[in-house]
Amino acid sequence: MIRFKLLLFSLTLFFTSLVVAQVSSVTVSGMVTNTSKSALPYTNIVLKSTKDNAFIFGTISNEEGRYSLTEVKPGNYLVEVSISGYDTHIENLFVGSLSEFLDIPPIELGINNSPKETKIEEVILTGSKKNEVSNQLDKKTYALSDNISQSGGSVLQSMQNLPGITVQDGKVQLRGNDKVTVLIDGKQTALTGFGSQTGLDNIPASAIDKIEIINNPSSKYDANGNAGIINIIMKKNKQNGWNGKVGLTLGLGSLWERKQNLPTIRPQYTATPKVNPSVSLNYRKNKINVFLQADDLYTETLNKNEYVTRTYDDGTVINSQLKRNRNTNFLTTKGGVDWNIDSQNTLTVSGLYGSEKITDHGDQPFFNGDLSQRLRLWQFLEDELKTTVMATASYQHKFKEAGHLLNVGFNYTFHREDEKYFYDNFLPTAAGTDAFKLLSDEQVYDFTVDYVKPLKYGRIEAGIKLRNRSIPTNMNFIPGINSVIDANAGGWANYKELIPAVYGNYIFENEKWEAELGLRMEYVKIQYDVNPNHPTYSSSGYNYTQPFPNLRVGYKLNDHNKFSIFYNRRVDRPNEVDIRIFPKYDDAEIIKVGNPGLRPQFTNSIELGHKYNWNNGYLYSSLYHRFSNGTITRISSIVPESTLIYAIFQNAGKSYNSGIEAIWNQKISSVYSLNINGNMYRNQINAFAVENLYPQPNTFSADQQTAISGNIKMNNIFKFSKGINAQLTAVYLAPDIIPQGRIGSRFSVDLGVKKSIQNGKGEIFLNASDLLNTMVIKKQIQGSGFRYTSDDYYETQVIRLGYSYKF
Repeated sequence: MIRFKLLLFSLTLFFTSLVVAQVSSVTVSGMVTNTSKSALPYTNIVLKSTKDNAFIFGTISNEEGRYSLTEVKPGNYLVEVSISGYDTHIENLFVGSLSEFLDIPPIELGINNSPKETKIEEVILTGSKKNEVSNQLDKKTYALSDNISQSGGSVLQSMQNLPGITVQDGKVQLRGNDKVTVLIDGKQTALTGFGSQTGLDNIPASAIDKIEIINNPSSKYDANGNAGIINIIMKKNKQNGWNGKVGLTLGLGSLWERKQNLPTIRPQYTATPKVNPSVSLNYRKNKINVFLQADDLYTETLNKNEYVTRTYDDGTVINSQLKRNRNTNFLTTKGGVDWNIDSQNTLTVSGLYGSEKITDHGDQPFFNGDLSQRLRLWQFLEDELKTTVMATASYQHKFKEAGHLLNVGFNYTFHREDEKYFYDNFLPTAAGTDAFKLLSDEQVYDFTVDYVKPLKYGRIEAGIKLRNRSIPTNMNFIPGINSVIDANAGGWANYKELIPAVYGNYIFENEKWEAELGLRMEYVKIQYDVNPNHPTYSSSGYNYTQPFPNLRVGYKLNDHNKFSIFYNRRVDRPNEVDIRIFPKYDDAEIIKVGNPGLRPQFTNSIELGHKYNWNNGYLYSSLYHRFSNGTITRISSIVPESTLIYAIFQNAGKSYNSGIEAIWNQKISSVYSLNINGNMYRNQINAFAVENLYPQPNTFSADQQTAISGNIKMNNIFKFSKGINAQLTAVYLAPDIIPQGRIGSRFSVDLGVKKSIQNGKGEIFLNASDLLNTMVIKKQIQGSGFRYTSDDYYETQVIRLGYSYKF
């Protein structure tokens, strides 16, 4: 631990700057008139260098006197406007980095014999960012095609090697915080639990183009998720004519048994197969673009293999193993049509179908302290089918000024969760079978309007959003003989959510200063109706109207250095599964239960970023601090005369997260480049006391918890001749605090190789994740009257071979 801290401290001293990302293309538009305000068609507009007055490129105005200059790179320019019979007009153009478009106020040309002076005005032109680290320091973008060592798996597996992201207990964390909102194509969808993180381990990475990490979201994004936003962008081709891509990946995991089963249970999965076929088709002609993307991911996985030792204050010791063999088949199909009605209007209609089939075969034996006596055996079968249907319509109107846009969108989602659980409970003197059936039909209506207006010194953004969401849930419980499950575990509950929101965002830029100021106002109304016969919980809900401001101020020291400071306020609203009243028996004696009394967690964040770049690399660093009220965390407790542990979400009061993040990217030679990401942070949860109501009232209190933790990732990229590329990745995660305890350090090494074939149209790859089979999750939990340790030897090592072909 001391060596790790010293290493991170050394990296922190070294990582003192960040890349200046280069813009790719910028469009500047305007209008030319005479002094009578009449349009001047066919006027010459020429872009020149300010250094030597050299011609770069030019255009002419159309019949309406309007013009556009495209693909302008950052820098200082002169724009010369001329036409026979009129005075020549010259303006200075500064190319910035905050917007994709610029709207120059109309330029008036006086006739030659008028005494009008040629005036020199400053115009600010801003540009878009498409490289890894945005020029605003608010976003990092990574193409999954570059992540060779994790190709062919799920989206969650592909994220593990990305800078700034860690994965813990199947959840993505940014800077040690799992309160992350996950979007697909900029929208919350049922595939990821409408902003939460469900399903990430089952979405095929083959369907994904790139991933954006947004640590400081602006007001145009939903306010949910204090740690930030991960935006998953799916593939979509727009080339002319017929084109597409087909691919097939085969894999094998759990190559050997890492830890032997406890006695008398069924074998662990070994040599688990993975199959991922994919196809994307696209046809574009004239005004129509038709697209289709289909991916199927079938896996067998040792999803969990956790060994737990519980020790109670009275001296009782219980050993157990929770082993879960999982079969998963996830099919996603997305298709649609883009209709370019005319040069200014576009309509897109698309649909998505997702089917996620999960079957778990689980075993959980319980033994005494020396494993000489089996106390009980819990065997279960879970059969779960999740079906998602989405229909989306979006309309875009382009005003005559480039970048002046109006977007209107409507999205309907239906998501069915159909789960069946069967539990065989073997006690020393008896046995019985319990059964659950859960059915949940979620419906969501989203309506959005977004408006963008380029200005002389930046742009304004504004919009509205309305969401109506309902999730009726029914749980049917059929107890068996000598059942140990809560007899009142069944029933019904109905979740309703209404969220109207409005936002405005203003961006300003000149040669030295940048500013972004935004405000989002959200009204939230949550109603959770519960079966009136429920012995613990009754109907509840909450509502609020809250402002969520964001601010960014940037200063450009020179062409290589830039500083930015951020502030934003965000919220973490409990998801429906967090308040769901039905106990979840994933573990027979550590039972998870939702809490309808859970309330939102509000977080304020500040961050200071600095960036620096040079020809062959860049350095990035940021200091950040977050402080939260109503911290949402899961609390484990026991009730008198029972050894069962109940894990229930609660609002634990105040918490803090502070740290430094750094990325160093360097091209060493034409063959080798590297990327090192370091993140060191301090987590603190203040002392608190809460009352758990389930299964009966009990009070839990905890002292203040603090920990200094972090992680280091190193990506080594090799580009050999003959189209051969390779990647070697090493990840180390330091010990950290978790609710009521700590999680141990972990590390892994991934390796991948790919080769371009068939004149660049084909590609094959071979990779291995967790090559050394070292990724084991070790936890220590301390509760009132008990403590426990757990080691999870779940499947992490997978070898994959894949092929794809573009046509």
